[in-house]
Order: sequence, then structure tokens, then C-alpha cells
Amino acid sequence: MRVVSLVPSLTEAVAVSAPGVLVGATDWCTHPADLDVTRVRGTKNPDVAAVAALKPDLVLANEEENREVDLQQLRAVGIEVDVTYVRTVAQGLSELRRILGRVGVAPAWLDEAEDAWASSYDGPRRTALIPIWRRPWMAVGSDTFAGDVLARLGVDNVLASSPERYPRFDPGTVACELVVLPDEPYVFTADDGPEAFAAPAALVSGRHLTWYGPSLAEARDVLTMELGHGHR
Repeated sequence: MRVVSLVPSLTEAVAVSAPGVLVGATDWCTHPADLDVTRVRGTKNPDVAAVAALKPDLVLANEEENREVDLQQLRAVGIEVDVTYVRTVAQGLSELRRILGRVGVAPAWLDEAEDAWASSYDGPRRTALIPIWRRPWMAVGSDTFAGDVLARLGVDNVLASSPERYPRFDPGTVACELVVLPDEPYVFTADDGPEAFAAPAALVSGRHLTWYGPSLAEARDVLTMELGHGHR
């Protein structure tokens, strides 16, 4: 089977679970680090001709990360495109099980990820703002995978009721107990981000917060640790 993935997390999931199946991926597909496949540009501007030239049996896409116009072009030349829909941890795990089943594997790391997220959180809760960009400032809003991940760790997104999934905001007008700063898509650091807020900030791994793939097996432990280390 020949697969092209236009989604970084799915690229990693297929590459580590079914070696040799993946023949193409985007420039943003950074995991695994030794991935050696044909690159087909970005998630938002894939080289459709390059994808078609790889003669894939299946192209993996996501309804949020990829544009429908590109997927329609692939379908128009007879390529099957499987589009995942993921807004919660449960959906992420379910879609991974389905996609990996299509390539004939059921990896141990997926069992571990399902076990890791099976238990509920019953500790103290905090409210948080989750910026994803600055200039302009943008944050996680409603109906997002990242918001569900944090909610399962006792961190409630203060913009969860926003009509937008990634609204713009003014740092001086949002009250919260914590600011969660991931290192992607914007690379927030101890010197770039925390200084804009009155609340303490936690620098976290964007891959563990937003990717649904092998990282889910360790994401709960990693994020729990990172959320406990605040910066002012």
C-alpha cells in the first residue's frame, strides 16, 4: 500500500506503525525525525501534481488542516482521500484506530494512549487562556482538540464559549488564572510571551497539546508536568 499524508500527526502515526507504507508527506511533517519520503509542500498548499505522481492508494487529510479545494483536485484524478475529523481526545483516538486499521496495523502505542486518557480528572481546576499566535494575538477558542486535552487535565479554557475556534484577543482584557503557551504554531518561549500577561504562564509542547498521534501516549504525563511549571 502507498500512502501520502498531508497531516503531521498522521504522518508520524503511519510512519512509526507501518514502516514502508508512507511515500509522501508535507514539509511540516517533522516526526519521526528520520522520515525519508517525498515532500509535497505544505498542509495548506500541497503540490497536487507531486502527490498524484507518487501514485498513492490513499491520501490522508484533516478537515481543519487541509483545504477542500486541494482534496477535490486529488479526488478528480482518481485518488482516494480519507479526511479525519478531530475536535476531542476521544475522536482523535478513534480516528487513529480507524486510519491505522486501513493500513493493517494496531500499534501498541495506541493501546497505551487509550489507557493513558481513559481515567477522568478529579483534582482542582484552573481557568486558562491558550494563545497560539501574536501579532496579532490569537488563542484557542471553542470546539478544539487542544481545549479538550486541557479540560481533561483540569484546565478550563476561558474562551471556550467564543463563537470562533481561534479568536483574536487583547492580552489586557482576558482574566484567567493561567496562560498556556505552546511552542507551535508560534514558538512561545520564556522570553517571548509570558511578559505580556499578568497571570503566570506555562510553556508547553505544542506537539503534545495539538497532535493526535504517538505523542498521545505520553502527552498526559508531559503536559501535567509542564502545566506545573509557571513563568512570570
